[in-house]
Amino acid sequence: MKFDTPATTNPIDRMTVVGRAHSRIDGPLKTTGGAAYAYEHPAEVADPAYGYVVGAGIAKGRIRSMNLDEAKAAPGVIAIVTAADAGKMGKGKFNTAKLIGGPDIDHYHQAIALVVAETFEQARAAAGLIRVDYTRSKGQFDLAAVADTAPLKGGEPGKPPEYRVGDFEQAFAAAPVKLDQRYTTPDHTHAMMEPFASIAAWNGDALTLWTSNQMVDWTRTDLATTLGIPKDKITLLSPYVGGGFGGKLFLRSDAVLAVLGARAAKRAVKVALQRPLMANNTTHRPATRQRIRIGATPDGTITAIAHESSSGDLPNGGPEAAVLQTQLLYAGANRLTAMRLAVLDLPEGNAMRAPGEAPGLMALEVAMDEMAETLKMDPIAFRVKNDTQVDPKTPTRRFSQRQLVRCLEEGAQRFGWSRRNATPAQVRDGRWLVGMGVASAFRNHMNMTSGARVRLGRDGVVTVETDMTDIGTGSYTIIAQTAAEMMGVPVDSVVVKLGSSAFPVSAGSGGQFGAANATAGVYAACVKLRQALATRLGYDPADLALADGKITSGGRSTSLEQAAAAGDLSAEDKIEFGDLDKTWQLSTFGAHFVEVGVDVYTGATRLRRMLAVCAAGRIINPTSARSQVIGAMTMGVGSALMEELAVDKRFGLFINHDLASYEVPVHADIPHQEVVFLDEVDDKANPMKAKGVGELGLCGVGAAVANAMYNATGVRLRDYPLTLDKHFERLPAVA
Repeated sequence: MKFDTPATTNPIDRMTVVGRAHSRIDGPLKTTGGAAYAYEHPAEVADPAYGYVVGAGIAKGRIRSMNLDEAKAAPGVIAIVTAADAGKMGKGKFNTAKLIGGPDIDHYHQAIALVVAETFEQARAAAGLIRVDYTRSKGQFDLAAVADTAPLKGGEPGKPPEYRVGDFEQAFAAAPVKLDQRYTTPDHTHAMMEPFASIAAWNGDALTLWTSNQMVDWTRTDLATTLGIPKDKITLLSPYVGGGFGGKLFLRSDAVLAVLGARAAKRAVKVALQRPLMANNTTHRPATRQRIRIGATPDGTITAIAHESSSGDLPNGGPEAAVLQTQLLYAGANRLTAMRLAVLDLPEGNAMRAPGEAPGLMALEVAMDEMAETLKMDPIAFRVKNDTQVDPKTPTRRFSQRQLVRCLEEGAQRFGWSRRNATPAQVRDGRWLVGMGVASAFRNHMNMTSGARVRLGRDGVVTVETDMTDIGTGSYTIIAQTAAEMMGVPVDSVVVKLGSSAFPVSAGSGGQFGAANATAGVYAACVKLRQALATRLGYDPADLALADGKITSGGRSTSLEQAAAAGDLSAEDKIEFGDLDKTWQLSTFGAHFVEVGVDVYTGATRLRRMLAVCAAGRIINPTSARSQVIGAMTMGVGSALMEELAVDKRFGLFINHDLASYEVPVHADIPHQEVVFLDEVDDKANPMKAKGVGELGLCGVGAAVANAMYNATGVRLRDYPLTLDKHFERLPAVA
């Protein structure tokens, strides 16, 4: 199905199932242990061996020698795999560094060996017996030292490294009111609950791989490229994923080593990356150093805005695109955005939930508050004044839907913004300094081709198959709701099968694009199945209605069981997109409100209230959408107050590479969270008229926390995380 004109009225608009709150259909399986994750397939793999990954002990250099003798002789050891044993290895499209190092080492904890043994404990013990002698090379591990001199790098291939509209420098110099500030965000790790894990099993030259992964087809393709085997010989399965946040978008070393280990051991092999390797062996969100300049007239009209950011990655990597939202979020006749990319010898940087916008808005939305204060304007009024309904670079290109102002104003009313004292450090509740903060939320919507297969059985049950994954986001449920709405059956008459490379290729889970595109693909397949039903029954497809398990046309009605009595009916299709996303700007918007308390004696920060107001097209399932947003808000709190991968700039590694020392929010850190979805349908997005929301819930949260802390204390912090050591000595006097 080609989607190249705005959607008109269709069966989804009935909203008898879609748009209604529905409990997760996979919930019972997950709460009873019935959902099999990547490391848990005893029925399919009866007697697996266990692999233990050895990571490089240097960040840059070469392996001079590797002594495996003691390890090979250790009890239970079946095989040891190194780069020397692996044969010629390719590199997938989505990998920056080799997934197996040797003899050259690209980064600390790069996988250099896999020990395969009868038990996990035996593999771990033997791995400790491997002796590696390295030649260390000098590396660059300090972004601050090279950020300002790093070369310019565009965020997209073929695009210029600088984005300019008008003459920023001249307009900024002439502006009566100016802001010029710098902000930093640190490296972050995904810290998902389920580790990177895989089970590999060979049957002749055919490979089956169970792995925890967000993008089945991307990973299958890159695995074939890496190992030099035909893609059609690989079956990849990822039915349940225990969190990914972008870290599991791509092929990683656990999968490759499991496959190589299984080939060497001649039996199935299980590999799970141990927690200390996850921060350094896999990808992370790179640190940024950002500069924002805003020029305005005294009435608050922005006349010049510039956002520049530097980040680092391994050679041939890409920048953290922290400036892209600034191209679209606020009006301003003269504009500049630019990114610099430094070559660093730290582990690979790549996507983490809301890549670009998450760290970019942590800076931009603090700068907007600072500028509002300079102008003596309310922060919401300043944002509203500079709203735009068109792409500032191309004013003829309008936003398909843009309700940012409504998000801000309705949020202000709900949150009691009028009670906020605009003068910082004036509100106390006992020992607590209390403040409120706000930030805009922005995340682009992306259209991606997505396919599905739908089958109507003789029992009236509708089965949906697509390689779409469920990373804890509720894909099973919203896909079931879509098929139920289209085929006129209840949700419990739909069976959803996900995460297999045997199924049609979907958009996959990532970038906030998964829900809208995957359900649109299911919609397309259901349209084809409805047409097949009409043809079988001799009904007019233009006059077709499916409801309550019946198909009706021209005064005739037949149950779905009767329609399928002659045999199952199956249809497969995919949603393909035209140029609507080029003629219209497709984006999602929101507003985050936060109230914090800062202990005047200790400097500790505690959140008191949080509110998110989101405008993101049709909300397919309010229950799972709310879960996504509150989870994202929680992640935003972590980014604001505690999360930081600490870099050892001598030896080039993240030293706090476990959940004991990489601090993330816990229940006690999070207060009441309220989420509001504005009524919105976007007919330019897809037939579902839906867009994503899971990453919008993160964008802007960090800045809202920072702005609330400033309102509470009068101390402006621009370097995340906002830990108490950065403001304690500047807090107001206790007495």
